Amino acid sequence: MHLLPAAARLSRVPRSPHFANGGVSFWYRQTGLPERRAPLPGSADYDVCIVGGGYTGLWTAYYLKRDQPDLRICILEREFAGFGASGRNGGWLSAEFAGSRRRHAAARGRQAMIDLQRAMFAGVDEVIATARHEGIDADITKGGLVHAATNPAQRERLLAEVAELRHWGYGPADLYVMDPDERDQRIRVAGALAATYSPHCARIQPAKLALGLARTVEALGVHIYEDTTVTEIRPRTGTAPATAATDRGRVRAQFVLRATEGFTASLAGQRRQWLPMNSSMIVTEPLDAKAWDRIGWQGRELLGDEAHAYIYAQRTADDRIAIGGRGVPYRFGSATDVRGATQPQTIAALWRVLSRLFPDAAEAPVAHAWCGVLGVPRDWCSTVDADARTGLGWAGGYVGSGVTTTNLAGRTLRDLVLGRDTELTRLPWVGRTVRPWEPEPLRWAGVQLIYRLFRTADRREAEQAATTSGYARLAELISGR
Repeated sequence: MHLLPAAARLSRVPRSPHFANGGVSFWYRQTGLPERRAPLPGSADYDVCIVGGGYTGLWTAYYLKRDQPDLRICILEREFAGFGASGRNGGWLSAEFAGSRRRHAAARGRQAMIDLQRAMFAGVDEVIATARHEGIDADITKGGLVHAATNPAQRERLLAEVAELRHWGYGPADLYVMDPDERDQRIRVAGALAATYSPHCARIQPAKLALGLARTVEALGVHIYEDTTVTEIRPRTGTAPATAATDRGRVRAQFVLRATEGFTASLAGQRRQWLPMNSSMIVTEPLDAKAWDRIGWQGRELLGDEAHAYIYAQRTADDRIAIGGRGVPYRFGSATDVRGATQPQTIAALWRVLSRLFPDAAEAPVAHAWCGVLGVPRDWCSTVDADARTGLGWAGGYVGSGVTTTNLAGRTLRDLVLGRDTELTRLPWVGRTVRPWEPEPLRWAGVQLIYRLFRTADRREAEQAATTSGYARLAELISGR
C-alpha cells in the first residue's frame, strides 16, 4: 500500500526541465506530429474499407495493394494514422505471440501451433526487409530479446518457460538460458539470477514505422481518411454491401475490415468484444558513456522481466532507456485514456523499477511519460478472420504483443479477402471466436482484482519466495488466461 500521496511519490522522480506527460508518445515528440490528412468527403464505394489506421490496417492495405493494384482501398481513422498503440508501444518487433499455445493447438493440432510460431519468427524478418525495401527508417536493430529473472520464483518460471517452449517449436538456437558471462556481457541487470536470450526480436522506433507505412500505402494509391469517426460496421444484407457508418458519410465495400484493437469498444455493439487494457511508459534523458559502460546493452537487445506485472524496455537510438508496464490497467465501461496522460503513481512506479534494475540510471531525469490501450479478448488469444458471406473481417486482440503480429495479420487478411487457401489462412488463430467480456461492473471489478493479486504476488516473490505465489495462480484462474 502507498502511504504517500501521488504528488509526493512523483516528486522523488528526477525529471527533465522539459518533462512532458501525455498528449503524444515520446516517439512522436521525436518525429513531430504528422500533418492531418483530409477526412472522408462523403459517402463512397470501395472494394475494401479498413477501419483503423494503425499497423494492422496499414499492413493489410499494403499487402492487398501490392498483390492486386487495381483494388480500391480506403482506410478510415478517427485521429491520424498511427495515433493509437502503433505510435505508443515499447518498440518490440518480437516473435512472442499472445495467448495460450494449448488453446490454439486444440483448434488444429500441435503442428499448427508450431507453424504459427515459425510464422512469427519469419514475421520479424519480413517487417525488417519490407522497411528496408520501402525506405522506411525506423531505427531498426535486430539485437534479440533478453528476459531476466531477479528472484527465485521468477527464475523458476523462466526455466519452466524454456522447457515449455521446446514443446512448441523453439530450438536451442531460438531460445536459450545464458551463462553468467554472456548475461553480463549483454545487459547487466542488477540482481539477475538467470536470463534467457532469443535472436527473434528487433528494436524499432514505433512512430517512425507507422508514419513510414502510412506514406508508403498512400503512395501505392490507398486513400487514408483521417478525422473520420466510424460509429458502426454493418454486414452485407441481401444485395447491399458491407458498410462502415461514419460521421462523414457511409462507405460501402465488398469487405469492411475492423482493425481498431484497443478502441474496438467505441463501435456500436462491440463494447464487450475486446477489453481496452492500459499500458504506460517513461523514457529517460540520454545516459552518458560511463553509465552505458557499466550497464552494457551494446547490442540494443530488448529487455523484459518475469514479474507478473511485467515490464518491457529498450535502449533507444539516442541512448535513453524507455521502459513500460501496466499503469491503471482498465477504466470503467471500457473507457480509454485521456489522450495519453499518465498517472503520477504510474510514473513513480516505473521509475522505481528502472532504478532497481539499473542503479546507474537512477539519477537520469525522466523526460517523457505516456500511455495507450491494447485489445484483450476474453481468452487472451489474438485472432484474425474475414467472412465472404457477411463481408466483414477483423484482426487484433494482441494483448501487447502486436508489432510483429500486425504484419502477420495483414498478410493473412490479404489472403482471406482474395479468397486464397494458403499456409497463412490455415494457421490456428484464423477464425477464432470467443465469448464477450462480462458486463459492468463485473468487468471492472474482475480486472482490478486480477492486477491487485498480481502486484501482491510480485511483492511476496520479491521477499525471495522460492516458487510462484498463490496470489498469482488465483489471478491466472480468474483471468481465464
